[in-house]
Order: sequence, then structure tokens, then C-alpha cells
Amino acid sequence: MTKIFIDGSSGTTGLRIRERLCTRKDIELITLEESVRKDAKARQDAFAKADIAFLCLPDAAAIEAVELAKDSGTVIIDTSTAHRTAPGWEYGMPELTGRREKIAKAGYIANPGCHASGFIALVAPLVEKGLLAKDALLTCFSLTGYSGGGKNMIADYEDSQRSPLLKGPRQYALGQTHKHLKEMNVVCGLENSPVFCPIVGDFYSGMEVTVPLFKKDVKGTLEDIRAVYAGYYAGPVIRFNEAADEKGFLSAAAFSGRDDMEITVCGNEERILLVSRFDNLGKGASGAAIQNMNIVLGLPETEGLEIQ
Repeated sequence: MTKIFIDGSSGTTGLRIRERLCTRKDIELITLEESVRKDAKARQDAFAKADIAFLCLPDAAAIEAVELAKDSGTVIIDTSTAHRTAPGWEYGMPELTGRREKIAKAGYIANPGCHASGFIALVAPLVEKGLLAKDALLTCFSLTGYSGGGKNMIADYEDSQRSPLLKGPRQYALGQTHKHLKEMNVVCGLENSPVFCPIVGDFYSGMEVTVPLFKKDVKGTLEDIRAVYAGYYAGPVIRFNEAADEKGFLSAAAFSGRDDMEITVCGNEERILLVSRFDNLGKGASGAAIQNMNIVLGLPETEGLEIQ
């Protein structure tokens, strides 16, 4: 039986991972009493006992945890931002060319960011296949549920006395320095950061990432883009859907509670919309982490995930 330790299991990502794993008969969860949950020695002992450990911590704490786990032989899956472009860490998006095989053998796996997952899923294949230049000047806007902001934001949105401003969508990261930008650039091989507009809405979970393109930005046609996605994403977790349309709308909440992702292309030959939809807590966080764990263990990638 595989022994799993979740360091930081009280946050939204850690809680969702625990929820997904607690019903599995092939997994034994290593838990710490509340009194020693932050004790370095207790955590170090837990790492030593575990086959795989998930880090669901702020960046600085995740770096500290890696030191505690050093020399334990435990496979580390870090859900923080700390190691996503760090040397020696494998970026945990197995759908990208060649990464599934590397993840299976990796000792250190950096789980992708939620916004970054949607952007990379759209852009990386087009750069790889030559339809987008590495020096392309791109724009991305991303709608997310408020659970992406963690416990404090969840409390704000679910407070009966909350500010009326929370009723409407709110754009943030206005200084264009969002922490996901670095991995978006590095993993896609881009030379320029996109103009990035993340927006949080009054719904618990779900995400819709859109990258708009003009014809002049694409070395090909609308159908060429669709052909790349159709060949790249056949499932089981990321799928291309040529006809995604909800009577003229696309809801950011459509994949709430799920661990899969849908890619679609809208627009026309002059103005194109690349769209990915998923759950910010699913394929954008906990679902992706469990998918990576399954790959390390040689199991079906969707084991224990909510896939429709």
C-alpha cells in the first residue's frame, strides 16, 4: 500500500487532495496530530515514512519542507509556486510532449498553477507546432471562482455581511506581475510575457482561460489550430471539443467539481478565441497533483479523479 503524506492539508488544495485520496483502498494517509502539525521533527519523520508527499504550503514553507524531506527518497509533489521553473524539478503537466515519461521517473514534481494550466494548454502546442512564434505578443484573460484565493477569500465571499463589490467580477494583479507569468513563459518557450488579466467572480470554483488571436499572429488557419488540438488532446484528462457552445455562451463554472479540462476554439478566420475550461481546484490544483501521483505509481491517470 502506498503511503502518502500531505504537508499543509488544511488549505483548499490539501483538503481536496485528502478528499480524493481518503476513499482509495490503495492509499494509506500519514497524518499528524494537530499539536505537532507544524513541528519540524514530526514532519521530517512523516516525510521519511511516505512514498509520496504533497506540499500544500506557501512558497517559503514549501522550500523549507523540501529541506526537511531531503535524503528521504520520498517523491515530492509541490503545489506551491516555489519550484515550477527551478532546476531539478519536473513541471507536472503530462499532456505536454515528453513530460509524462519524465514525471513517471521524477523525484521532484512541480504542480502547475491554475491560470497557468489553462494558458499553457492553449499556447504550448501552437508554439511547438510552429503556429505561434516564440516572440508573439499575446493577451490572456482568465475567469476564476473565488476558492482560488484560499481560505481568506472564501470567507470574504461567503460572509453574510460581505461588501457589495463582491457581487460583480473583480480584476486583480493589476500591476502585470502575477506569480504565474514566469511558468507561462518558460513552459511555453515564449520570449514575452502576455498581457494577463485574471478576474475573480462570485462563484465557488471553475475557470475559463481565453487567449485571443488576430489572423496575423497565426502561421496557419483556424482549422490548423483545431487540427493541432485534436491531435494533441484526446484525453483522458484534457480533451478538445470542437463544438463547445452553451447557446452562445461558455460558462466558467461548467467544470466545477471536476478534474478534467476542455479545449475549444471559437471566432472566425480574422479573430480567434482559444478557450480552456476546468476547475481551479481540479485540473488547476488538486486533480493535477493526483494525476501526477498516479503517473509516478504507474496507475491509470484518472484513478480517483472526477472525470466526465
